[in-house]
Amino acid sequence: MSIGKIVKVAGPLVIAEGMRDANMFDVVRVSEKRLIGEIIEMHGDRASVQVYEETAGLGTGERVESTGMPLSVELGPGLIRGIFDGIQRPLEKIMQKTGNNLTRGIEVPSLDRDAKWHFYPTAKTGDALTGGDVLGYVNETDVVKHKIMVPPGVSGVLVELKDGDFTVTDEIGYLQSENGKKTVLTLMQTWPVRRGRPYKTKLSPDMPLVTGQRVIDSLFPIAKGGVAAIPGPFGSGKTVTQHQLAKWAEADIVVYIGCGERGNEMTDVLNEFPELIDPHTGKSLMERTVLIANTSDMPVAAREASIYTGITIAEYFRDMGYSVALMADSTSRWAEALREMSGRLEEMPGEEGYPAYLGSRLAQFYERAGRVKVLGSGDTEASLSVIGAVSPPGGDISEPVSQATLRIVKVFWGLDSALAYKRHFPAINWLTSYSLYADSLGKWFNENVASGWTENRSRIMALLSEEASLEEIVRLVGMDALSPGDRLKMEAARSIREDFLHQLAFHEVDTYSSLKKQYLMMQLVLMFYDRSADALGLGADIEKLAAIPGREDIGRFKYVPEKDIDAEYKRVSDLLIEQIEEVASQKEEF
Repeated sequence: MSIGKIVKVAGPLVIAEGMRDANMFDVVRVSEKRLIGEIIEMHGDRASVQVYEETAGLGTGERVESTGMPLSVELGPGLIRGIFDGIQRPLEKIMQKTGNNLTRGIEVPSLDRDAKWHFYPTAKTGDALTGGDVLGYVNETDVVKHKIMVPPGVSGVLVELKDGDFTVTDEIGYLQSENGKKTVLTLMQTWPVRRGRPYKTKLSPDMPLVTGQRVIDSLFPIAKGGVAAIPGPFGSGKTVTQHQLAKWAEADIVVYIGCGERGNEMTDVLNEFPELIDPHTGKSLMERTVLIANTSDMPVAAREASIYTGITIAEYFRDMGYSVALMADSTSRWAEALREMSGRLEEMPGEEGYPAYLGSRLAQFYERAGRVKVLGSGDTEASLSVIGAVSPPGGDISEPVSQATLRIVKVFWGLDSALAYKRHFPAINWLTSYSLYADSLGKWFNENVASGWTENRSRIMALLSEEASLEEIVRLVGMDALSPGDRLKMEAARSIREDFLHQLAFHEVDTYSSLKKQYLMMQLVLMFYDRSADALGLGADIEKLAAIPGREDIGRFKYVPEKDIDAEYKRVSDLLIEQIEEVASQKEEF
């Protein structure tokens, strides 16, 4: 153990000397208050410590004690439904102990040491096991079967495994290695947050993470194990979009990190998630959710640790074979914490004051996502998808955090304040957004939804693009200057925007669209366009085609419950054909 003393205090940064025996990233306890911190720089026997708690009142000469261990998280039963801060302190337990405000230096174990869990063993004595092999399971919630695994890097023959009720620290059995070394097994394991958990192999991202959000699934899909960024200015709907993804994405486990979020937004999450009924299970969404709450008034250094804490927990559930979705809201505030600590360390600033290593730190975080074959003797596949919100000042995505993020992620859902002001939600701009997974996922959509999926997507993207070009002409010389064919393109694009892309997050039916329903909606819009184009060729009036009553039925289709979509699709398509043919039969009068 290395013990030093404080020589300088600069906000969350404490410099201590006499720490020659300490290591980088060791966790330390600062002063008699036992504030928790982490060594982030070493110069001889001087250690720079970022303190994860308020440092007011600290003075020079006070004691700094290294624990000799890196910042780690406890992984075991009790994570699901848990609400933790950025360094995995259980906020509910702390509230019961000290009240509504975090007390400095409080030491509460991350996982409850008194709670007992019934362990059901599945491995048998005499089995040769390696890291990642499943020993048994605990029914953590009604939804999540928490698999107890051999920690990575450990192997041996299973000598004993008990059945019964245990706390997370009780011995449930032990392994014996070839050299006779005994490894005690418990329900809990620990893992350093800055080191990614190992896996066998990484797989190609060729399966979509279905979200039920039409603009995402149809136009800019994300793969299971993929990474996406949602940049957008204040009020454009980043947080609501992430809430929608947390509720509806096809993930077994959701890890939500509120990194530097406003306190009232985290309160909304904490109040809303327990009341939300999970559509996949019929239970509360909290039954499969872990929340990391690090609000903007909490110490800035803990914000920097929060995304590592969250992704390590997410990797742990991935290792069980689950599909995990991680929401980080927002990485900009995490980058601001990096910038503040870098400034206090007097490092050479990069662009806009951010440290030169901003890009590599972001990459280290996002690269921990992926679809993988997990450790263990089986052949289990699992995925960890990461969706990070970015809050560029003034919505300017040319700033360093947005640009560094775009170099790493493959999906960009660009939120647009102009769309938000028009009350078009989700306010994802279809002209600036992109998905590099769209082509590789097209085969899956064609095989599992409908053979015409990719063709429909391409045609819809083309119509939206042509509308943007035609709008320039309309602004200059007016709508009357357009040919009937171009007028029809404008009308079809308006249907795509208003009927297909606009989706109400708070409507009980429209909040989620199945892939089949999305395909049928695309079909209806394109049917209107194709049939109307044929009618124009026969001399029909574009004004009458644009005004047919059946277009309102296309818009109402999104409010049709899933069980009725086939019958309603047939009714609306028959109606459209009938009304367009009727207009076509009325020759344009001169």
